[in-house]
Parts: sequence; structure tokens; C-alpha cells
Amino acid sequence: MFVSMKKNGAILALFALACTSVVAITHAVTKDRIAEQEQIQLLKIINQLLPEDGHDNNIFQSCKLMTNEALLGTSEPQRIFTATKNNDTVGYAVEGIAPAGYNGNIKLVVGIDTTGKVTGVRILGHNETPGLGDKVEHRKSNWLDDFVDQTLTPENTHTWAVTKDGGDFDSFTGATITPRAVVNSVKDILTFYQSAQFSDLQSAPSCWSKS
Repeated sequence: MFVSMKKNGAILALFALACTSVVAITHAVTKDRIAEQEQIQLLKIINQLLPEDGHDNNIFQSCKLMTNEALLGTSEPQRIFTATKNNDTVGYAVEGIAPAGYNGNIKLVVGIDTTGKVTGVRILGHNETPGLGDKVEHRKSNWLDDFVDQTLTPENTHTWAVTKDGGDFDSFTGATITPRAVVNSVKDILTFYQSAQFSDLQSAPSCWSKS
């Protein structure tokens, strides 16, 4: 019986090793392709926020990393893409995290023009409840369009909240937490854009120095 157990154990170990090897090889073979597809998808989203015909630079190469846990929602460096036309800056796409979603972090990107006006918001990832919180996705509702052309000023800062909290942004029926998290995060990202730290963007490390 002991011999049989050893034999079965060895078979299981070999099977596990083979499976692990297949997973590792598959990952090695496909990781560049996956990264390429993620880059294409992100560029497509950024071009929705900063229209492609409005800039003439390689926006993906114009990427800097900045860290501000309080305003960008994470201690991890976040990517900031700069759009230029004829070498003049025309806008930014700033990534951030809304940490107070119903089911955790909501990753988003905010387009901002050089006057501080929001050109658009898109959700890059979330775990919100299907049918409720997932209405923050632009493909499922037009709720994110409420941010377009909005600015943050000392006079209107109190309006940057969902209506249930006395602000100007509608929430979803049965899902106040998710829109509240997104509104607060967009407000924080605009605050970051207006901060002295953002003026040091050009001296920030390139996204490509991360690896």
C-alpha cells in the first residue's frame, strides 16, 4: 500500500509540474501580446477623452509616473499621459483609483484640458455589482457624461458630490456607494491637477523607467 501511495504521489507531482510548466510557458509566450492588446485598448480609451485629431504626438510615449496616495487613491505611481499639438500641451489623461467602491477599488482615467475642464471619464476596471454599480461603465450607461465640461473651483467644490449628499451628480437607484466613490475620485484627481505637485510633471519619471 505504501508503494502504491508513493507511486500515486509521484504521478501527481509530475502532473502538477507539467501543468505549472504549461502555464509558465503560455504566460511567457503570450505576455507581450497581452501587453500589446492592453496598450491598444488603453490608447483607444484615451483617444475618447483626448480626441486623436486634437493632438499630434505619440501620447503613449508621453507618459509620466506620479504618486499621491491621498488624491490618486493609491500609494502606487499612477500614469499621466500628456497630449500635445505643434509641441503645445492640449490636455492630460490622469489615472487614479477610487478606493471606496462597493466592492473595492475602481480604476479610472480622467481627461483634463489645459483650462482644468474635464474632457471625459472612463472606468478601466472594477468589481462593482452587475446590474447596479457597473452602470459606471460608459458602455452600459451615459452617467459618466455628466462629468464632461465640469471644472473644480473654490466656489463649486461643495457641488462635487452625489445628489443624496447635497451635490449635483445623480446616483443610481440602489447603488449610491459606487457613483459616490467615482465622483469623489474625479474631484480628487482635479485637485491633484491643480496642486503644486502637478506642475512638476515634466520632471517626473517616465512610465518606461518603471520596468
